[in-house]
Amino acid sequence: MKNLWNSIVNSFKSIKSWSDFAKKANLTIEVIRRIVLYSIAGLAIILSLAIGLGMGYVSALTNQVDVPSKHQMQTELQDVNNSATLYFANGEKVESLQKDLEGKKIPLSEMSPYLKKAIVSTEDSDFYRHKGVVPKSIFRAIISDITGIGAQTGGSTLTQQTVKMQMLSSETTWKRKAVEIFLAMRVDKYFSKDQILEDYLNAATFGRNNKGQNIQGVQAASKGLFGKNASELNLAESAFIAGLPQSPSIYTPYDYRGRLNDDLSLGMKRKDIVLYRMYRDNQITESQYNSARKFDLKNDFQKTAKASTKKIKYGYVYNLLTEQARNILIKRLVKSDGLKYSDVAKDENLYKNYSTQADNELHNKNYKIHSTIDKKMYIAMNQQAQQFKGNLGTVHTDNATDPTTGKPVKISEPVQNGSVMLDNSTGQVLAFVGGVNFKKSQNNHAFNTKRSPGSSIKPLITFAPAIENGVIGSQTMLADFKTSFHGYSPTDYGQTIQNRFVSARETLEESYNIPSVNLYNELINRDISSKKYMSKMGINLSNKEYKQLGITLGGTANGVTVLQQASAFSTFANKGVHVDPYVVTDVQDPAGKTIYKHKGSSKRVFSKQTSYIIKNMLHGVVTKGTASALSYEANFSTKNLFGKTGTSNDYRDNWFIGSTQGVTIASWIGYDNFYGNNYNLASNSTDLNQELWANMANALYKEDQDAFRVKESFERPAGVKSYKVDKETGTYTGSIGYNGITTKVNQHTTNSLYYKGSPKEMSYSDFAIGGKDKNYKLFWDNYFGRDNGYSVVKQLGSNTKSADELANENGSGRTSGFSNSTNSNQSSEVTTNSNTTTNSSGNRTNSTTSNGTSETGTGSGAGTGSGSGAGSGNESSSNGSDSSSSSTGSESDTSTGDTVSTSPETGNTPTE
Repeated sequence: MKNLWNSIVNSFKSIKSWSDFAKKANLTIEVIRRIVLYSIAGLAIILSLAIGLGMGYVSALTNQVDVPSKHQMQTELQDVNNSATLYFANGEKVESLQKDLEGKKIPLSEMSPYLKKAIVSTEDSDFYRHKGVVPKSIFRAIISDITGIGAQTGGSTLTQQTVKMQMLSSETTWKRKAVEIFLAMRVDKYFSKDQILEDYLNAATFGRNNKGQNIQGVQAASKGLFGKNASELNLAESAFIAGLPQSPSIYTPYDYRGRLNDDLSLGMKRKDIVLYRMYRDNQITESQYNSARKFDLKNDFQKTAKASTKKIKYGYVYNLLTEQARNILIKRLVKSDGLKYSDVAKDENLYKNYSTQADNELHNKNYKIHSTIDKKMYIAMNQQAQQFKGNLGTVHTDNATDPTTGKPVKISEPVQNGSVMLDNSTGQVLAFVGGVNFKKSQNNHAFNTKRSPGSSIKPLITFAPAIENGVIGSQTMLADFKTSFHGYSPTDYGQTIQNRFVSARETLEESYNIPSVNLYNELINRDISSKKYMSKMGINLSNKEYKQLGITLGGTANGVTVLQQASAFSTFANKGVHVDPYVVTDVQDPAGKTIYKHKGSSKRVFSKQTSYIIKNMLHGVVTKGTASALSYEANFSTKNLFGKTGTSNDYRDNWFIGSTQGVTIASWIGYDNFYGNNYNLASNSTDLNQELWANMANALYKEDQDAFRVKESFERPAGVKSYKVDKETGTYTGSIGYNGITTKVNQHTTNSLYYKGSPKEMSYSDFAIGGKDKNYKLFWDNYFGRDNGYSVVKQLGSNTKSADELANENGSGRTSGFSNSTNSNQSSEVTTNSNTTTNSSGNRTNSTTSNGTSETGTGSGAGTGSGSGAGSGNESSSNGSDSSSSSTGSESDTSTGDTVSTSPETGNTPTE
């Protein structure tokens, strides 16, 4: 360019005449003209390419969008002052979600003409001339997206703003903007300008009213600010309201408590700008403009008032379905943006953004969420929990510091309950108990609280894998003697030791710990991992936890939920197949389109044969074991009921899980200890929890007997082998050498069920898992008549209670009274159908006894690897609050305990 300029200058310097000047001037002008033309042509080509690429990009984005019909668009555009509705399984309404916005939809004819003119002049002066979008509006929208200024309005046409508010999320992405433009043109094609304007004026937000509520629509704004209908607004009032949508939080005259702000200058300036634009567009005269500017609006504003409250009757259901629906919408939003949910979940800020979007949708759109919860069963289950909660234990009161406010509060700690009822074949959650008092604690103890499962985990993590892999049969002997695994010394319930060999069946029936640890140690030594089974049942533990022997007693790092434990346990009733539990069946959007429908997921975990044997063994728990009281507490036949009890260390947690062919019901009780307290259950908590379980099961059975399927027996599948074995050794009958004499051992026999493998041959030693030489010697000496203390329960520690007292506390042998089970309590193989052989035997002097029970995963020491482990069943901490200052009143015996009063319009919803 410099050389060109120098050439031109030198050319002019060489001019000798006017004719030369004219020639060179013409040449210069021609050169400049061509440069300009080439530049314009180049810019035109670049601009055309840019427009083409832009249109192609927009086309590519909009091609990914489902084109809505006119009906769908109309439904979405007019979906205002609504929120999602939750439903029980029978279609009966639970509750509508509390709305974030207070408003009322009205037709355009009931709005002040001033208001309509003010909105058009302020937000989109070309509204009646464009086709939904204009280049100027698109440019303003791009600037808005880049800068974040005027995010709600002012950057788009009224049509685009309406589409954005009613049909799209609030995200600010180029894809959303492209879709917005596409939909705005489609809306303009199918609907009149007045229809679009009406939808906008009913959907736009206008800050807060004199009750502190967020308001939507001009009717709510008129009533909430000036106490009059939208049709009665004067020019100044109309201009003030029309100025609010650009930035409601800045211009609103009220704060969150409904108090009038001290400084109203910004809102008043905005009102004057609106008036000027109306005057500029010839919508009002100069006289009207000046008069409205001078009008004293401050005296027109409403005085502060109190918002009304609303009762939520089923608080735990409300919160659960809201949480589940939120998660469903989050995944839907993430997928629509072409992202992976797993990646979004790792980004806290991004996940929070999607969570906010989902919440906005649920609290402002007419979604319908249908659930599996049976209303009658839910009420029946919770009424029993309410009636029995006073029997569960002491309600402790204490002073504490509120973690949020830092202020001292008086707190009460009741014994909490979390219970679940599952349909075994479908995984549907039919009913649940979230807690004993929703007003005081909204923490859902059935779905969200993780606690040590105690001994209830034994059949899942140890005995079923052992049967599946041919390690044991139902009568395989396990050692219950004092032992130590590299410093870890487990004991049975109450720090006792049975001091004998016990069968696998009896170990589960009486929930002995030492035999369970010996068996789990055997699995580790054989490289049989329980992880693959537990993971398939929805319980995910760390590799470190699996290496610790105490895991078989419930010694988890974080614990499990009641839902997880119930779902895993239902695998046995479902013949070894685990079906994922679920609560939400489907979700419909405001247009009535089903956007989510649950798809059942199932996995085979154990064989049918293993499941049958475990059910057969666990049936003994409820006929003569730690839950034998259920034989007379249940109002239905327990012939085909099986279950498992569980207690963690120091009576921290207590569980009972019971299954019929149709349903599984799990109940947990314990203290929350939110404020660092260390409250434990009473020593008779096993009795109490079983009575509560029985009360709930009886009430549920009364509501729907068919769901239980109590008359269906456990069909014995082909492949389950029954072997006649010696009752004391669990081996085939045979002969042994004792003190130089060969003796036949076959006095007492029973049947042992196997899936894989078979009983061992009779031998002096090595017939019991975990047995040592001194244990075998003690056994045989006693067998042949020596009174040497074999089978005499030993008690360690400082417990002053007798072994019988400890056994009674844990529910062992409680078969006195009426039992509606047809099975003999003396049967060593519990009969559950006609194909199973029952072998009974009486007591004799050298037969093992049934003293003692076990539950608590006690033990000293810890370690990793084979022969070591953590013995304590620690509870996992759960977040929440149970401050007594947050509620008043008391629950009646017939209430469900989860009714709460809230202020729905201000967004103060119950939280989990």
